[in-house]
Amino acid sequence: MDQRKKRSPNEIRRAWEVCPNIPARDFAAQLAISEAELVAAHCGFGAARIDPRVNHVLTGLEFVGEVTALTRNQGAVHEKIGVFNRVITGNNHAMVLGDEFDLRVFPQAWRYGFAVERRHRGGIQRSLQFFDATGAAVHKVHLRPVSNLHAYRKLVAELVSANQEPTMSLKARVADLGARTADWAGTVDDLREHWSRLTDVNLLKTLKLSRCQALRMVGQDYAWLLDNAAVGAVLQRAAEDELPIMCFVGNRGSIQTHSGLIKSVKQIGPCIHVLDETFRLHLRTHQIREVWAVRKPTNDSHVTSLEAYGSDGKIIIQLFGARKEGERERDDWRVLVENLPRFPDSYMRKDRSSSVGRRRPSASAASSRALKPRPGTR
Repeated sequence: MDQRKKRSPNEIRRAWEVCPNIPARDFAAQLAISEAELVAAHCGFGAARIDPRVNHVLTGLEFVGEVTALTRNQGAVHEKIGVFNRVITGNNHAMVLGDEFDLRVFPQAWRYGFAVERRHRGGIQRSLQFFDATGAAVHKVHLRPVSNLHAYRKLVAELVSANQEPTMSLKARVADLGARTADWAGTVDDLREHWSRLTDVNLLKTLKLSRCQALRMVGQDYAWLLDNAAVGAVLQRAAEDELPIMCFVGNRGSIQTHSGLIKSVKQIGPCIHVLDETFRLHLRTHQIREVWAVRKPTNDSHVTSLEAYGSDGKIIIQLFGARKEGERERDDWRVLVENLPRFPDSYMRKDRSSSVGRRRPSASAASSRALKPRPGTR
């Protein structure tokens, strides 16, 4: 547990009153506290603790109507607007599979919950916010003007906790570089053999390999390194060419997906934003350490993904061409990704000893130029 002197709840509240427009995650980082501690400090002052009973939360949200669901990690924020329906409950894995939402939830990571009311731009912004054992946000649901306020209040009343303390005792956040390779006793041939028949979702755990280390080792016929600019360039091309995609952003408690077209892609400073009517993505490109193109064998040939990783070795964002189970991958998506400039294999071999790659020389201009011509489909 971090033994640094913590600010009191009163100090935290007063500090945020001075800077109300700074995002909660960023402001908590400035105070050297977790986001959950920032919210807890407002218990009795616009926030109330609720029990994070995931199945009850998801089924109760079906009656609340249109909301904004938000899942984030250190480098990306994924927002979807719609109605919770087709909820599938479960103690280890729950899902929302409605027309607007595709959400995978891992209930054991949801350790703390809050119902929050905060003045924002002349109105009251209401939300349910959930955090893991370290105080990091795993999922949030924000009400919209058309939401059913009565159903929301009923749900909060059913979940309200007897504990309304404004302070928290959290687990220390352990740095995770994904470096399980000390236990790796196999060979590259072992990895490639497993990868070629990739049906075991626990492959990396079984082999005791981190994801980045596996990508670095498996060979360029399965995974190849790209410039960090590739993510923004592909999002822009998908919007321009009306190429439907699947965009995944997740953390230890939830994975949220957008499937379909994107329209408005803008770069503002170091951030790339998708600003569509029912889907918003905010990608902090300065948090990206590596970008990979990855081929994964399936029963339908293979699928190609674009994957961005942070300095901690954790995945920030994953992009696919939109497809349904049992369908082949779109030719236009495959050609788009396969025509992005690759880093040479000599560079890859030089860096394979580390689980998280060192920062590479930039090839941003080359990536942008390569995307200007529209390659034909196969």
